[in-house]
Amino acid sequence: MLKRLSVSNLAVVEKAEAEFASGLNVLTGETGAGKSVLMRALELVLGARADASAVRDGAKEAEIEADFGDCVIRRAISADGHSRAWINDSAASATELRALGRTLVDVHGPRANQLLLEEGFQRKTLDSYGRCAVAEYGAAWAELGRIRAEIGSLEAVSPDGDMADLLAFQVSELEDASLSSEDEDLPARHAAASHAGEIVAAANGITEALGGDSGAADILVRLQPKFAAIARHMPEASGWAVEAEEITVRLQELSRTVADAAAKIDTNPVEFAEMDERLAVVNKLKRKYLKSGGTVADLIALAASKKERLSAIEGRDTKLAELRNLEKSALARVMSEGMKLASARRDAAARLAKAVTKELRDLGFLKAKFGVDVAAAEPSPSGCDCVTYLFEPNPGESARPLSAIASSGEIARVMLAVKGVLAAHDATGTLVFDEIDANIGGETGFAVGEKLRAVARHRQVIAITHLPQSAVFGDRHLVVVKRVSSGRTRTTISQVEGDAQTDEIARMLGGGKTADAVRRHAEELLSRAKTGGLGKGRS
Repeated sequence: MLKRLSVSNLAVVEKAEAEFASGLNVLTGETGAGKSVLMRALELVLGARADASAVRDGAKEAEIEADFGDCVIRRAISADGHSRAWINDSAASATELRALGRTLVDVHGPRANQLLLEEGFQRKTLDSYGRCAVAEYGAAWAELGRIRAEIGSLEAVSPDGDMADLLAFQVSELEDASLSSEDEDLPARHAAASHAGEIVAAANGITEALGGDSGAADILVRLQPKFAAIARHMPEASGWAVEAEEITVRLQELSRTVADAAAKIDTNPVEFAEMDERLAVVNKLKRKYLKSGGTVADLIALAASKKERLSAIEGRDTKLAELRNLEKSALARVMSEGMKLASARRDAAARLAKAVTKELRDLGFLKAKFGVDVAAAEPSPSGCDCVTYLFEPNPGESARPLSAIASSGEIARVMLAVKGVLAAHDATGTLVFDEIDANIGGETGFAVGEKLRAVARHRQVIAITHLPQSAVFGDRHLVVVKRVSSGRTRTTISQVEGDAQTDEIARMLGGGKTADAVRRHAEELLSRAKTGGLGKGRS
């Protein structure tokens, strides 16, 4: 339930706060006072797209805060169009706001009323009312889609025999080379072997200079006594001896490393010839298959890829046959689940039609009938049927699709009737109706107000209205007032009760505080709303 909505620096609203109660909350005020700004504020805090035009002229940023009791949502929109949001003081994205908002508030304005004419909305409403098991059908449809996607991928693979022959040759050529990770350093080993004599001779010279009887290491060993002699008279010389010993160890290790490397160089002419031949094979495959250069690992991966593609081509027809059998089974399941879903929808349609028709009686349609048609259709993600809302405004007229005959006022009342039926089924805590009673008036407006109050027994309802006949039913009546002060327009929101409420209803009726007849009419409307008596003569 929405408990409080605070707005600052949004459009004409410098600073305003509205506190809402359970039951029916009505918002009234002169045209242009800022009621639409409050609706915009609620939409923004629930994740609607924000831009710099929302910020009040001269302000750095607009801020909206909505308190839902255990959940507080804040959103700030800067003058440069950037926005930030928080849920219970934790940063949140607009996507997260929208996801949360769908569970908290259901907004119905002129656009929402038009949704009633869309088949998708009609179908979802019917499913919600009838608690139709759409998940089973959805799973069957998803499986059929997966199988058809796999069939499509296989059909995209060319069955051309020449392509299969080419791939078979390429796979054979690559696999016959028996490539392995050991071939990666083949060029380096080949280069070393081709200069084996030169490398070995130089390596021998290095090891002799480093570790022979007169090598550098031996010289340092023989110098140790001299370091010791100096150290007896020069304390710092003791470090020289240690350093000389460390250098000796490193020189000996270097000598062994050079000797080991030289020993690995292949000087066997037969083995060198084999290496030369192997390198030629690897280089040939690289030139042929790796146009932009690459490694042996790339050749190995390419061989695996071509082999997999060849396998797909060779097994294509067999796999396609298997998948088409699976497609038949999956389609049969779709049809079976679709029939079950359609049956559940037809059962729910009869009950929904009866319930909405009853609600419409209360809204002034004394002779009108509401119907729901569930007709067979080609399988689709939503089922094997098409849902259409029908409307028969007068006896003797054939029922026709709601979208073909209903006026905007009729659509608003049908939407309210549907919401009245769904109120006990809908999990959303707050319903917002933005001028759902537009284009109607008189006793019908009074009927709409009573229906809003009936819906509010199950959910919190916030209704923005210009109709005094609807406004009198509010459990809490909030008035939005626009004033000009110091050259700036400011909007305030206040709760009205007693005489103040009577004054507001009188204003809405077209009179003022001094118009006695209008004021008495306002008092009568408020009295009727409290007693709940509609009286007779509704049309």
